[in-house]
Amino acid sequence: MADINEYGGGQGPNADVLVVTTNDIPGFRVDHVIGEVFGLTVRSRHIGSQIGAGLKSLIGGELKGLTKTLVESRNEAMARLVEQTKARGGNAVLMMRFDVTEAADVGTEVCAYGTAVVIAPTT
Repeated sequence: MADINEYGGGQGPNADVLVVTTNDIPGFRVDHVIGEVFGLTVRSRHIGSQIGAGLKSLIGGELKGLTKTLVESRNEAMARLVEQTKARGGNAVLMMRFDVTEAADVGTEVCAYGTAVVIAPTT
């Protein structure tokens, strides 16, 4: 089995900023809405990975090199999202989403975005 971080991502159990894709968090209330935050990265592909991907696309199957690059990009964008939230005084991000687009045919732009908030336990 591959290392969990090799083909996936997300937060660890003791994260400083809780990031969720939902509108609310059970057991917590939103005390203050800070506003939109995002983390952005643009990654170019090197010629070796493009040639390898081109050959692999002829026979089919997963493009593992590109998968790893995209995972790294998403994790970097997420880390920047968390940095922005902390810098603005937040301790959570609600409604987090990823947006991935081609950037002028030279690479891939990955943006993690959501709403930074301050939360507190309801009990």
